[in-house]
Amino acid sequence: MLTALYRIYQILIMWPLLIVFTVITAVITVTGCALGFGRVMGYYPEILWGRMFCWLAFVRVTSEGHDNIDPDTSYVFTPNHQSAYDIFSIYGYLGHEFRWMMKQELRKLPIVGWACERSGQIFVDNSSVSATRHTMAEAESRLRGGMSLVVFPEGARTWDGRMRRFKKGAFKLAMEFGLPIVPVTIDGAFPIQPRFRKLCNPGHIHLTIHKPIAPPTDEHDITRVMEEAHRVVESALPPAEQ
Repeated sequence: MLTALYRIYQILIMWPLLIVFTVITAVITVTGCALGFGRVMGYYPEILWGRMFCWLAFVRVTSEGHDNIDPDTSYVFTPNHQSAYDIFSIYGYLGHEFRWMMKQELRKLPIVGWACERSGQIFVDNSSVSATRHTMAEAESRLRGGMSLVVFPEGARTWDGRMRRFKKGAFKLAMEFGLPIVPVTIDGAFPIQPRFRKLCNPGHIHLTIHKPIAPPTDEHDITRVMEEAHRVVESALPPAEQ
C-alpha cells in the first residue's frame, strides 16, 4: 500500500515539481552566467537543485570527512557511481566548489545540457587529438582558486551495485595539473535507483570524503595511484558492494 502511494506521489507531485524546478534552476544558472557571475551561478543554484531531488524523493543524505579537504585547494574528486542520485547527492552535499567532467553526449540533454554548457562544465571530447587538447585546456582554465573537478572514474553507473574498475582519465588529469586526488565513497544510492529504473525509492545515501592522495608523478605511477584510490573508495562500502 505504501509503495503504491509513493508511486502515485512521484508521478503526480514529485516529478512535476522537479521538472519545474529544473527549468527554473537552468534559467537562473544561464542568466547568472551571462551576467558574468559564472563561478557562483554555475555551482550554488545547483546545490539547492540537488538537495531538492533528494528531499522530494525522501532520500536522506549524510556526509563525513569534510575536514579532509581545504576549500581553497583544487582537487580531482573520484567518487564511485551507483545511480543517478550520485549526482544529486554530490551537488547537494559535497561542500566544495567544482565542475563536472562529463561525456560529450550529455551536452544534448534538453535544458540540463544547455545549463551545463553555460556554467562551464567540462565535456570530454576524444574524437581527435586536437579535441582532446581543447578539453585539457578547458579543464586547466577552470582549475583555479579552489575550483575542483568531479570525475566518475568507473565511467558509467554500476549494473549490479558492485564497483567497476577505474579508468585512467581522471588520474592522467590529476598528473597533468598536479592536483591531489580525493576518493569519495557513495553508499546507498544503488537501491534508491538502480540503472535503467525510471522511478526511484526512498532511502539513505552516505558520502565519505577521504583524505587526498598525491597525484601520479609519471605515466608509470598512474596505475598505482588508480588502484589506491579504488581501494580507498571500496573500503567504506559494505562487502556486497565491493
